[in-house]
Parts: sequence; structure tokens; C-alpha cells
Amino acid sequence: MAKVAFLFPGQGAQAVGMGRELADKLPAARTLFEKAAALLGYDLLELCTKGPVDRLNSTSASQPAIFVASLAALESLRASQPGVSERCEGVAGLSLGEYTALTFAGALTFEDALRVVQRRGEAMQAASEAAPSSMISVLGLDEPKVAELCEQARQSDCLAIANLLCPGNIVISGSKAACDRAEVLARQMNGRTMRLTVAGAFHTQLMKPADQAVAQVLGQVKIARPRLPVWSNVDAKPHEDSTEIVQLLVRQVLQPVLWEQTMRNMLAAGFDCFFEIGPGRVLAGLLKRVHRKVECHNVSA
Repeated sequence: MAKVAFLFPGQGAQAVGMGRELADKLPAARTLFEKAAALLGYDLLELCTKGPVDRLNSTSASQPAIFVASLAALESLRASQPGVSERCEGVAGLSLGEYTALTFAGALTFEDALRVVQRRGEAMQAASEAAPSSMISVLGLDEPKVAELCEQARQSDCLAIANLLCPGNIVISGSKAACDRAEVLARQMNGRTMRLTVAGAFHTQLMKPADQAVAQVLGQVKIARPRLPVWSNVDAKPHEDSTEIVQLLVRQVLQPVLWEQTMRNMLAAGFDCFFEIGPGRVLAGLLKRVHRKVECHNVSA
């Protein structure tokens, strides 16, 4: 029998219209959006389904939206394929998606996780507004070349590798000026670039003091021992100790996301059937770049 893992998307997966069909068809999904509206103080489903897109793309809104939409998609999987979630033996989430993974694994309640995600999004939005910054996907260059690119383009600004997603797709984050220089240099190095629809330079030192805001709100909620291993973005390893999980979530705000290594480690641990659960299809594409023949199903929001 296949060894099943669930993967949950991060920021950037949001799209106007997500959640509409799930909320219409599944009472459990609609209940999640209703609970979220009561806690957040605004109609999250209305924002997800109708926008405006600028508001949905803001970090303070997109993080709660993706979190809730992903859990609504999970309810869709439970309805269409009863028993699959019970077969899941490990979970991972890309950046924000790690909170969704922890919620599925029972480490956080829905309400507590949403409170943390809301505060995380607000703090990261504030850090982004404090200094003009960007994130760029660098395509077609390996990690040493991207590290060299950052070194050359950085000058006196901040610029660093933020996400190691898959072979040939590495995200860099930094000040707007440094990112502008990096785009020019990447072309000179025979690479391609794509700006991401995020507010700022996530997973770099420019996110301070958002890490401390996350630490503070995590200190206000109970994190239980998860019922199955949750792979961390920070070290690409599975964790079940609640104290370790808190420390890693705080570090995650400033440190690079080791997604490619996480996928390689999960494959090495025997996982051979993956479900990407939530808006978009990015994670399935990244996984296929790591292992072309691995089985990966999409459960869309």
C-alpha cells in the first residue's frame, strides 16, 4: 500500500474565486469560513470569492485566506475519498502552509492557528511596508550560481536566497534596488526571473521584527504534540516535539524555506503518494521536478 503524505500551499497560491464552490457544496467548508469571519472580523469568503484582488493579495489577508481555503479543500477530500486522511503518515506545508499542516496534524486548533496566521500576516505586511522589497523566482540557475548572483547584486542592500523550491527554481528576497539589479544580472548569467505577487522580502532579515511578533502570539496558544510527523521548512526534517515546533516556526520567518530538500527527505522516508491540498497546483509541479514519476494528486480550493 502507498505511503501517503499531504502538502499544503503557501502565499502566492491565492486567486479570486477560491473557496466558492467548496462553500456552496460542503457544509463543513462553509462552517470553516463562518468561523473565520467571526474571528477575523470580516467576511473572508466574500473576499476569497469576489476580491478585490489587491486586497486578497495583501499579506495580512492572503495568509488567512489560503489557510482557510486549504482546510476547506481538505474537507472536500474527506467527502470524496473517505479514509484517505486517516492513511496520511506525514505532512508538510510551504511557509504559511506549515500552519495548515500543523492544524491537520492536531498540533493547533483551527481557531488558534488562524489567530497565529492572522498576526503573522499582519506582522509580515508591516515589515514589508517598512522598506520597499521584493521576491523573485530565479529560473535555470543552480544554487551556487544563485548565491553568486546574490553576492554580486547585493551591494550594501539586503538580498538572499529565500526559497529553495526545486532544481532550477530558487527564490531570492531583498530590497527593491537589489532585486532590480539581480534581474539584470540573472539574464547576463543565462537565467530567467519572475517577480512574485507578495508584499515583501519574506524569509530574510528584512522581516524583522515580524519573527518576534510570531513568537509572541505562539506563546499565547497551546501547541500539542502532533499525531503524525510535520516536516519543517527550516531544516527539512520531521518534528513532533511542540517546543521544537515553536522555535522552528519563529525561525521560519527569517530563514530560507528548504522545500526541495524537504521533498527529497520525504521521498527517502518512503512516501510515494502525495496530495497537494489547497488553492493552485504549484507544489505538484515542484515535486515533479524533484521526482518526475512520483504520484501526486491535486485537491483544489
